[in-house]
Amino acid sequence: PLRYPALCTLRNNAKSDEYQYIIHGGKTPNNDLSDKIYFISLVSKNSKKMMFQCIEKDLGGDVPEGRYGHTISVVHSRGKSMSAIFGGRSYTPLAQRTTEKWNSVVDCLPSVFLVDFEFGCCTSYMLPELQDGLSFHVSIARDDTIYILGGHSLQNNTRCPNLYKLKVDLPLGSPSVTCTILPGGISVSSAIVTQISDTEFVLVGGYHSDNEKRLVCNTIVLEDSKIKIVERESPEWTPDIKHCRIWFGCDMGKGSVLLGIPGANKQLISDANYFYILRCKGEEEDKEEELTTQICSQTSSEDPGDSTPFEDSEEFSFSAETSSFDIDDTDTYNE
Repeated sequence: PLRYPALCTLRNNAKSDEYQYIIHGGKTPNNDLSDKIYFISLVSKNSKKMMFQCIEKDLGGDVPEGRYGHTISVVHSRGKSMSAIFGGRSYTPLAQRTTEKWNSVVDCLPSVFLVDFEFGCCTSYMLPELQDGLSFHVSIARDDTIYILGGHSLQNNTRCPNLYKLKVDLPLGSPSVTCTILPGGISVSSAIVTQISDTEFVLVGGYHSDNEKRLVCNTIVLEDSKIKIVERESPEWTPDIKHCRIWFGCDMGKGSVLLGIPGANKQLISDANYFYILRCKGEEEDKEEELTTQICSQTSSEDPGDSTPFEDSEEFSFSAETSSFDIDDTDTYNE
């Protein structure tokens, strides 16, 4: 059982529909930190049941230590793919522990680990631009570039507006990693990112400080190896979300975010959690919806007297051949 794991999606190539999930690290209920890496893939699916397969991966080389609060990203370069692990927290090394602070956690070194799962090897890179360890930051990857945004430094107890650009080159020989510090970052930790189009992402949630949630949302656009971050209209948060001190969640894919708050905030069942789904739309969807609304809200030019009202006994009906439904939608069709 893992807690605080880092999870990402691995595709054979950037546009493949078949993918696996990678899970690395995490803090267990016994406060142990796991350094294991697992692959989870969908084996079979029907209308009643989904079967998954979980395989542990053995790695060699510079294997990253057990940690939590880190990120995994997948980069694609020259027809090859590798995974990058960055940041997180771990326990103080045994040689540096004292009786008073035996189980204290510290920032991991700001190393970037490139992992080749095909050959099972890891290589670490120390980059001069990355001076402080970060945890609970945001990592967004596109092609051969990774953007690292925000995060919390335990050593300095700060949420600096960090924005780093990592460029990964995968030639036939040894990979190379370069880092550039960019302006325009955001001071936030534990934020959630969901993708709403090929180049557009939405940043949701997180914390400005230990006692202040970040209720503002941002649109992040990645184009031509450039990043643009702009504030967007925030949703109408419910009073429960506004007044809670703690919130958590994850990306559900396709522009949806799952948000949860502890039940103690609602003063009902203290050990329960209450969940909300936030759906984010891109500019194109907003324009289409606005156009549809305009069309549907136009006043009819017909004289009401010319149209015959429906009687209560009249009904609309539709029909469809069963072959036009996918086999997985059988239950939906019957219902």
